[in-house]
Amino acid sequence: MSTTLDAARSPVLEPARALKTSADRMSALARAELTLLGRNKSTLFTVLLLPSVLTASMYGTVTSVDLGKQGLNAGTVLLPGSLGFALLFALYSPLVGIYVVRREELVLKRLRTGELHDREILAGAALPAVLIALAQSALLVVGCSAWLHVPLPGAWWLAVVGLLLGMAMTGALAAATAAVTRTAEGAQIAVMPLMLVSTAASGLIVPLDVLPHKVAAVCDMLPLTPVIQLIRSAWTGGAGTGDVLRELLVMVVWTLIAVLVVRKRFRWEPRR
Repeated sequence: MSTTLDAARSPVLEPARALKTSADRMSALARAELTLLGRNKSTLFTVLLLPSVLTASMYGTVTSVDLGKQGLNAGTVLLPGSLGFALLFALYSPLVGIYVVRREELVLKRLRTGELHDREILAGAALPAVLIALAQSALLVVGCSAWLHVPLPGAWWLAVVGLLLGMAMTGALAAATAAVTRTAEGAQIAVMPLMLVSTAASGLIVPLDVLPHKVAAVCDMLPLTPVIQLIRSAWTGGAGTGDVLRELLVMVVWTLIAVLVVRKRFRWEPRR
């Protein structure tokens, strides 16, 4: 606890080094969080290696599915799926733990007594995970493209929009999950529903195109599904304007739901 408080206190909470701008305050908090992240070996493994390991382990499963009828191949399934794994394991899961642990150790309460505003605290704490997820995504795109011989995307902007909006939504969902999680131990369980459902039914491993229509229609409404669909469409070119707008709408709705939960339920002190 003392290590966490010391990292959060310097320089964010140090009166002699008043931070004038919002960017200064958030970057100071982000540096403290990055230091703490580097000391947590299990979290580092989850963030840095697990997305790549899961992507490689899913190769046999993906190649066992008949994808030719849908105009897909192992590359156009695994590459978007790998970015979904990055969002779940490099951003969502560690960020829930960060919010809950910092709350339980009274770090968030201390930060609110300083210059930082509430939004800056949440954004600053999330910044290291966001940057790592971005770097991880770039490496996965390069690695999967070389390994699976995937060409450059024809509609690259769909992948960029899908990934960036997906990160914003995932960060909001992480804060919402932390808002309803009581303990640090509980955070490890609280992240499982979204991670399991997304892995099984959002197209990370098995694309929705091969599922029955009614099942696919339900899966379309899951948070991570529109992210994967937009990224995959960047390579397959199969999304029309209506499809893109629908995917964007689903992401916006889930983001708004998460933001509302955070505003109503997020605690800045330990939950009793």
